Amino acid sequence: MEKETILSTGISIATPRTFVREVIRLTEADHSSYICFANVHMLIEAYRNPEFRDTVNNAELVAADGRPLSLFLQVFKGIRQKRICGMDLLPILLCEAERQGKSVFFYGSTAEVLNSMRERAGQEFPRLRVAGQYSPPFRPLEPEEKQEISHWINSLHPDLLFVSLGCPKQEKWMAEFQDKIKSCMLGLGQAFTVYAGKEKRLPLWMRNLSLEWVYRLYLEPRRLWKRYLYGNSYFLMLVLKHALNQLIAPVKKFARSSNPANTA
Repeated sequence: MEKETILSTGISIATPRTFVREVIRLTEADHSSYICFANVHMLIEAYRNPEFRDTVNNAELVAADGRPLSLFLQVFKGIRQKRICGMDLLPILLCEAERQGKSVFFYGSTAEVLNSMRERAGQEFPRLRVAGQYSPPFRPLEPEEKQEISHWINSLHPDLLFVSLGCPKQEKWMAEFQDKIKSCMLGLGQAFTVYAGKEKRLPLWMRNLSLEWVYRLYLEPRRLWKRYLYGNSYFLMLVLKHALNQLIAPVKKFARSSNPANTA
């Protein structure tokens, strides 16, 4: 699937329907894969950290989860890319998995959230095959634990492995386990909490105005104020720099072509 670069990250260009079809296709591939859902925070992390940048760019698909990414593509690339949000895609993929007989596994978050997710999924999609769930400890896993977890998940043969560890932890986890777990992995972050009914989602009109970060900052001010204050400001600065470079580029090109030294 074609990708377009925003700052230093490649974003997959697709309609939501095509994106879902591609995810299902990946469950039938002969190799493992992982999918990222990019927002401003992820883009800034990737821009600042080359290793994490490679992690995201090596993903099979990178969705434009944040509204600012869709706006960037429209303004600077002329591409009308709809937002593909993990929170919206989760129930759609569960429905599609039920319809096609695919199995799913939930990894991450807390046991309470996973139990609530499984209960809701069972009510909404009674024929859905849930291979299993696991809430890992809030500490780095030992090598033996990693091996046990990968062997256990592989023994359950999940087609889709939904991961909720937060960014950038979940993306790093998926990249590390790509060669260890045979599945299509998707890093969904807060989608677990919302689907489980533990956190309310903003009305659609507020989401369209990209105000979800304000709500999350209200819920977790101590943990998130630095991320949004510095991250959003830095992203805005980089976008303005990109816009300025685009304005200056034709002038530079004209100056070079008009310079006799360049035509000699």
